[in-house]
Amino acid sequence: MNKKEFLTSLESRLEKLSKEERQDILQDFNEHFEVGKEEGKTEEEIAHSLGSPSQIEKEILASYYVEKVESTSSASNIFKAVWAVIGLSFFNLVIVLGPFIAIVSLIAAGWITGAAFVLSPLLFLINVAVFPDSFEFFDMFFSLTLCGLGLLVLIGMLYLTRFGIKGLIKYLNYNVNLVKGGMKS
Repeated sequence: MNKKEFLTSLESRLEKLSKEERQDILQDFNEHFEVGKEEGKTEEEIAHSLGSPSQIEKEILASYYVEKVESTSSASNIFKAVWAVIGLSFFNLVIVLGPFIAIVSLIAAGWITGAAFVLSPLLFLINVAVFPDSFEFFDMFFSLTLCGLGLLVLIGMLYLTRFGIKGLIKYLNYNVNLVKGGMKS
């Protein structure tokens, strides 16, 4: 593959990026070719040493989506970043998807538990409305206790969710850097 084929292939694969970002990346790879030519390498040797455009695209998109999550951590950005990192290699399917599913499941379980506890007084009132003879002070105080505990759980979940998202972003960054060729000292 020569320089023109390499750059054309890479440009077509990076359509998801803005034109400015795409041009910056292509300029960087253009410089790689110029430096390689000065060292006496052929365009084919340079293209081979840079790697395949498809792998480069996966690495660039993974980095792009992880950076996007760091600036705006919405649910869609997080899912895009996770899928982009998983796409880097088959190994990432287990290494990234497993912890992601575990973190999301634990966070969802915490939010659902807190919400259920907060809503327990409402269930008590419905029970009393349907079965008026079943009123007991213990049930009322227990549901109020659960409501208070639920509020504490929800506040804790707010902090745990933030911590979980930050931890996931760091883990995705670590994984992207590892796949790109090792960690920088």
